[in-house]
Amino acid sequence: MVESACFYTRLADREGFNASVRHINRTLDLLDVCSPKNNLADEINRLLSAKNLEAEEIPSLVHMLLLEKFKYRAVSRNLTSVSATPAAIADETSKWKAVDLVLAYHHPDLGFLVLNPKNPQNAALIESFRKYELIVLYAGTQKQTPEALKLAESAINGLIDLVEGRSFKTPTALLSGSYFFVAPKKEKPAVVPKGRKPKAGQKAGARSGPKFVSPAVVPSARSDQSVPQKSSVTVAEANPPVPGQSKMTPLISVVVSNELFHNGNVEAWKRIIRSYNAKYPNLQVFIYYDGERIVDINTLFKWGKVKHGSCIQFRVSGDDIQDLAKLSRYFRQGASPQFEAFLHGSPDTVMNLF
Repeated sequence: MVESACFYTRLADREGFNASVRHINRTLDLLDVCSPKNNLADEINRLLSAKNLEAEEIPSLVHMLLLEKFKYRAVSRNLTSVSATPAAIADETSKWKAVDLVLAYHHPDLGFLVLNPKNPQNAALIESFRKYELIVLYAGTQKQTPEALKLAESAINGLIDLVEGRSFKTPTALLSGSYFFVAPKKEKPAVVPKGRKPKAGQKAGARSGPKFVSPAVVPSARSDQSVPQKSSVTVAEANPPVPGQSKMTPLISVVVSNELFHNGNVEAWKRIIRSYNAKYPNLQVFIYYDGERIVDINTLFKWGKVKHGSCIQFRVSGDDIQDLAKLSRYFRQGASPQFEAFLHGSPDTVMNLF
């Protein structure tokens, strides 16, 4: 029974009403395709990749279908450890044909993600899990019987052990059933109306996707100021395609060549990021140090731990990622003794670097 007087307020305007209708239709469409051979997480990510679904809809879709409709067993947990062999998770859970599995992960940068642990393509994403972060595990069948609930409970306990790197002896009852993994089909993207103008900064007919631009020299008042020739950027192991989300580059490491990453280097990096965001407002730059995301870049100077030879990492998230090589080059110079090239003008100056 609806108790709140404001419950239907969202339906009072056209935008809210249409959004609600679209969400209900998508929920019903997913309900129709969900079966022992079609995992809900795979179906959601297929729609997201084709931009036929909004990321904000995922939590309510998962709750409605897995908990309200199918009565799956669900357990939320902060990770106490992370498996060193994530590929083994798909190898093992793909044998569990008695139950359906969905793993939800609250990614610190990308938000709420859902994945099928039986899908081997998700192994690299599981490898990026971090200790103490939140996951939610769902297990069940579309048959609501006491036996199914017991199997779901056993599967969740086993999946927790596998994700956290512990061994698990699979009960024989989990090995027989109809919930076996089938590689999901690709969704066709939404049709773009003819005559639509290309996005700003993108020429007609140009291929979309990450573009790597040759590094350029930072504008400077000194003619002899140039970018260091010695490369100090290394790319970490390639990041997996994040299910249904915007593209995210691999972690890129920048070696500090200055004696200390001091306040001047911090200010240089802030101006570089500000310039990049001004050119590409739909892209996000994430900074990492010592395995942790840095929300306030000023803390890199306050810690006093970032010295010569230390590595600061960054990655860019969004669609149509551009000027990544140039951004890497600027970050290298900003972490070097030549950081002063970025400090001309007032503190709120937006430099034209890209």
